[in-house]
Amino acid sequence: MTLQEAKLLYAFNAWATQRIFDVLAPLPAEMCMRDLHASHGSIQGTLTHLVASEKIYSAGLTGAPAPAMPGGLPTIADLKETWEETGFAIARWLGTLTDRRLQEPCTITTATGTSHTHTIAQVLLHLVDHGTFHRGQIVTYLRQLGVSPPSTGMIKFFRETARLP
Repeated sequence: MTLQEAKLLYAFNAWATQRIFDVLAPLPAEMCMRDLHASHGSIQGTLTHLVASEKIYSAGLTGAPAPAMPGGLPTIADLKETWEETGFAIARWLGTLTDRRLQEPCTITTATGTSHTHTIAQVLLHLVDHGTFHRGQIVTYLRQLGVSPPSTGMIKFFRETARLP
């Protein structure tokens, strides 16, 4: 993976998650918190997991202290604020990288305290894959609740952002 590809993937990840937040913002809190008997319970539970995970990856990538995990279930607005802060930290850090550094080791400590070492490129790829998986779950939950979900696919990102000659 090149640095240019890493930046493109991270831009896609941010674009797609922003689209989820845009759809969730006007919804009643009860709808976002409704137990859908899913892996993280509700839309809000799934989004909390996604944002908390990005904080963990951000800390491992940037060398920041391990983040405190949120207690309880933050509001959608709280999650968006945390997500934006985390995203800016990762974006600033990406600006300091080189192609060579992408192959350096990076240790991530999970919420359970287990540490794993991968290359920076592998962690970035996982961060995007993880986000895609959970955004897909949220899209399904929105459909189950009768809400029209956003398109969060990569091809839609390319169509909206591509600058072709």
